[in-house]
Amino acid sequence: MGVLVDENTRVLVQGITGREGSFHARGCMAYGTNVVAGVTPGRGGVMFDDKVPVFNSVEEAVDETGANMSLIFVPPAFAPDAVCESADAGIPLIACITEGIPVQDMVKVYRYIQDRPTRLIGPNCPGLINPGAKCKIGIMPGAIHLPGRVGVLSRSGTLTYEAVGQLTALGIGQSSCVGIGGDPIIGTNFVDVLELYEADPGTDAVVMIGEIGGTMEQDAAAYINSNMKKPVSALVVGASAPA
Repeated sequence: MGVLVDENTRVLVQGITGREGSFHARGCMAYGTNVVAGVTPGRGGVMFDDKVPVFNSVEEAVDETGANMSLIFVPPAFAPDAVCESADAGIPLIACITEGIPVQDMVKVYRYIQDRPTRLIGPNCPGLINPGAKCKIGIMPGAIHLPGRVGVLSRSGTLTYEAVGQLTALGIGQSSCVGIGGDPIIGTNFVDVLELYEADPGTDAVVMIGEIGGTMEQDAAAYINSNMKKPVSALVVGASAPA
């Protein structure tokens, strides 16, 4: 099972012709992800790697390919508009990998998508993966993952990889891994993903990795204490934060 993505996920990559977008789009495709479209304004009509059609807009890509997920590799100055464009096109799930988006811009984006049937993962996140469905959305190293029944969620990309690597080394597979992002304003928080894991019949337990700063970890602890029946192992990393 797993959460959010599976073998039916049809991915479009915004920024697919850029350096980061092209590199990681190839990685997702090599893992097994169904990448059906790319979007780069002004590059519509070309084929990416002779396999994936590139469109000028998300709306056009959705109409032509039926894409139901957007993966964003767009520079910080343009990423907020990219998120809003996907939301306007009716994309139900967006993963924004971009780091360095100004907080003020993300406040506007967060408010904008609240009135739309869209879930945003990130920004400044590694993405998400469902090893059993061979569906990788983002920059996570697919080779370290093992299909199984432990759900992983984290604010830190590199600590996600460390946790997954150790689980896999012990023969403990993962149902899904979700990197929610380390920025102050993100689209999906710990409680949102914990709710999904609690409801997922393919997940038996959860590993959660938090960081200092903000109240998300406290909110997650309260939710786990009052609502979670599945066991949760949590680690909060860090001792102090700059003022």
